[in-house]
Amino acid sequence: MTVAVTLAVLFAAVLHSAWNAIAKGIPDRLAASTMIALAYLVSGGLGAVVCGIPLQDSWPYVVGSAVLQTCYLILLTTSYKHGDFSQVYPLARGLAVLLVTAIASTFLAEALSFWQLAGVAVVAGSLLSLALTGHGQKATTNRKGTAFAVLTGAAIAAYTLVDGVGVRLSGDPLAYISWLFLFQGLLIPLVCWGMAADRRRFPQRVARYWKPGFLGGVLSMLAYGIVVWAQSLAPLALVSALRETSVLLAGLIGVVFFKERFSRLRLTLTVVAVAGIAAIQLG
Repeated sequence: MTVAVTLAVLFAAVLHSAWNAIAKGIPDRLAASTMIALAYLVSGGLGAVVCGIPLQDSWPYVVGSAVLQTCYLILLTTSYKHGDFSQVYPLARGLAVLLVTAIASTFLAEALSFWQLAGVAVVAGSLLSLALTGHGQKATTNRKGTAFAVLTGAAIAAYTLVDGVGVRLSGDPLAYISWLFLFQGLLIPLVCWGMAADRRRFPQRVARYWKPGFLGGVLSMLAYGIVVWAQSLAPLALVSALRETSVLLAGLIGVVFFKERFSRLRLTLTVVAVAGIAAIQLG
């Protein structure tokens, strides 16, 4: 990975932790998902007009990823409803790193050096350990939060792999990204509306959180747009591992904004994760 790609992915990690914190802070999970998706719709539509249409071979991946990311967003906001931000977030992201690396290095035949593989393992292990460190008497998230976080991690791995292949077939990463977000912007609100208990009042619920939701959507789109661009230039496993360094900032966000405890053990695991990132880049 070049220095430019590495820095871009690390910047995306900062954006990613920020929009996840916004999603956690919105108490209505369906309204949060819908407002984020409406930001996708506006930005993706503009991008589709400017960038044009990706090559035909990439369309199954665009559609498949839009479906997977719709599931992901619903699972993510549900996880935040049941679990702490600083535990659910690293559990989902760490699991995704392991799954992406395992599949990319076997079925997609991506060659990684020993030190890169070791770095990925260290990053994933430290992130998963961060999810299991306690908060006072509470050693782990509750069962619902943990279960949804695991499902979220599987969804992250699935759409990461789909997009990693699709963007390389698109001929234009920006066109691929734009249509991906446009489709999500159409699909997610329909799914959330269908899941709402009171559909007539659902638009009012969405409007209540439109400012933080729209901001979260813009940050989300920028963060993942950078990641998909990086996937067209670098191995999926390395991009995935670097992207999940957003967990390091998420720990600080959990302390400052959600009053969650950041122990010495969590600090140690954070330092270990940074060492793993260095191994990925130097390997």
